[in-house]
Amino acid sequence: MSDPISYAVEQIRGLVSGALTDAQNLNELPNVQAPDFSIEIPADRSHGDFATNIAMVCAKPFRTAPVKIAASLVSHIDISNSFFSKVEVAGPGFINFFLSQKWFSSVVSAVISENENYGRTAYGNGKKVMVEYVSANPTGPMHMGNARGGALGDCLASALEWSGHAVTREFYVNDAGNQIEKFGCSLEARYLQLFLGEDAVPFPEDGYHGDDIKDHAANFAKIFGDIYVDKDENERRQALISYALPINISNLKRDLEKYRITYDVWFHEKTLHDDGSVNNVISILKEKDLTYEKDGALWYKATSFGGEKDEVLVRANGNPTYFAADIAYHFNKFAVRGFDKVINVWGADHHGHVARLKGAMDAIGLDGSKLDIVLMQLVRLTQNGEAVKMSKRTGKSITLTDLLEDIPIDAARFFFNLREPGSHLDFDLGLAVEQSSQNPVYYVQYAHARICSILKNLKAQGITPVECSPEVLLRLSSPSELELIFQTARLPSVIIDAANSYDPAKLTKYSIDLASLFHKFYNSCRVNSDDTELTQARIALCLAVRTALKNVLSMMKITVPEIM
Repeated sequence: MSDPISYAVEQIRGLVSGALTDAQNLNELPNVQAPDFSIEIPADRSHGDFATNIAMVCAKPFRTAPVKIAASLVSHIDISNSFFSKVEVAGPGFINFFLSQKWFSSVVSAVISENENYGRTAYGNGKKVMVEYVSANPTGPMHMGNARGGALGDCLASALEWSGHAVTREFYVNDAGNQIEKFGCSLEARYLQLFLGEDAVPFPEDGYHGDDIKDHAANFAKIFGDIYVDKDENERRQALISYALPINISNLKRDLEKYRITYDVWFHEKTLHDDGSVNNVISILKEKDLTYEKDGALWYKATSFGGEKDEVLVRANGNPTYFAADIAYHFNKFAVRGFDKVINVWGADHHGHVARLKGAMDAIGLDGSKLDIVLMQLVRLTQNGEAVKMSKRTGKSITLTDLLEDIPIDAARFFFNLREPGSHLDFDLGLAVEQSSQNPVYYVQYAHARICSILKNLKAQGITPVECSPEVLLRLSSPSELELIFQTARLPSVIIDAANSYDPAKLTKYSIDLASLFHKFYNSCRVNSDDTELTQARIALCLAVRTALKNVLSMMKITVPEIM
């Protein structure tokens, strides 16, 4: 029972469908095709662990009152060999199902048995999925948007993996186009200024003004001296780019690895220009009569595929645009490498690019619906209720490196996933370092450490876990025990939900709720009771909860301490 919740839901679906067939065969209900119906976990589970709306959705096609439909169905539902103890009609016609003690005991056994694999399912059927995230401009350091995108994309990739997808994590290196030209011009100006003076060499107005540009130029000068001062400007710029860009990319890899992010593929935009991929997609669009020339440039008829306006593919100077390279890049993802689904994590400021890129996939004969974009909102760093914008160290905008110098990596990865991607996020720097129950990641980690401490103390008293029979596990019957088991059982379905909705915040919420229910259980139930069987059953429950906490934190690449 790798997914106890889904297993129960499917059992309900079978029981209800069978009851409907029986009722129709006896002419109690019209022999009409039933619409799709839902099975949900009610907010208040005192009225049932699961509820279905089948009676309500069938009311119109059956021309029968929902309560009458529900009563008929319930009369034909046989729960004798199921995981349910009771089924009843409620309200306007909901059918509520109550889980039996047998289901709860089976969950504890299943979690302990599956151990580090608990939470993994085959839901995705090995579907090939690429998640592309961060893809920061290699001309400078990573900012807060990259920090949030990194945690979000990496945890989303983990959720997809755990739910049975074949996942590739990818970083797209923008090492071609305008930003690299600007990078080269900026480096060139700083290099020449070292030998000719700042007054003699004006700095480009739209150049990169960071200290890192000055450092690169100075280090380049230490190695090569002034030999490039009199060289052709193209040769000089290319030499500077060839020196500085690999260093920046290496720094990106270093900083991301510190953030516990490693990629399967670092894909370089330059290869798309070098191997003819950009020209290929331009040719495809030309052949489909989806281009035209205007003002010396080549345009793509984007408005024919959902775009707000037509887009330039090749500038009047003969250089392809970033959009042309982006089309080629996604052609490579789908047509060359064969991904079934591609997910890009972008900042919300890229929202205008979504429709035109999906439309371009349709235009070149691919399926734009297979491309999904996760748009994330901005992060606001706060301290003592006040917004923090500048680094104490540099006096400039806070970078990912700055953040990780002051904030534990665990807190950064957890906090950036506390809200769904489309929500603005306030990141409380003070709370992130606080070692108290107010800090959500500390609160969750403490629950795991507390279980380890309980087991260690019991071992010191000569009490070690033994395998519990289903009958012994039936002793877990108090409300706090059953709530804790139910939450533990939800992990596989929560992971699937997070993967489907592209929302890792569901994982952090799950872990906080599980920790909260464990602390509640701990305060109301003595693990080491006077009853040997009950003690062993509660030890088994502790082991199951520890497994669920460890697995959900591990998949988010957050440490799982045994002592705090």
